[in-house]
Amino acid sequence: MDAVRLIVTSRRALAGTSDTPEVMTEVWQAQALAQAIGSRLAVSGPPELRGEALGLTELAGRGCGVLTTPDLDTEDLLAAQLTDLGDARQALMYLGGLLGEVGIALVGLACAVDDETTYWQCMEAIDAADESRDRVRDMLRKLADREQVLPEREAG
Repeated sequence: MDAVRLIVTSRRALAGTSDTPEVMTEVWQAQALAQAIGSRLAVSGPPELRGEALGLTELAGRGCGVLTTPDLDTEDLLAAQLTDLGDARQALMYLGGLLGEVGIALVGLACAVDDETTYWQCMEAIDAADESRDRVRDMLRKLADREQVLPEREAG
């Protein structure tokens, strides 16, 4: 499945959750998907994005690592369903939106939980989602810069 479809699926699932275990599962899924997209971009994306894509892979992996790994069947793992990135710009725009929503969901969850362990998991995951989103923004800027340079080369 292509990246944008998986991101939309993840956004819908996150928006449709309300209890703590479900939110944590969907946050983990979103971070795993960000990790898979970063990995794919690092290997086969535009050359100027590869360093940032590796950083995204590491940060999203950290986001997964601070959360309890959900008990999901392989066919339910969104990241495992990624077969095509499609347009890198569009995938990154959607991914940035998803990571923003992950941060918002985690803030809401952190404010509502009673146990300290979940609270600190949320805080660490918020940090990872925010840093991942920063990497996505950096990659979008690099793509925009590249597109500005290409027309100039073609005109010259």
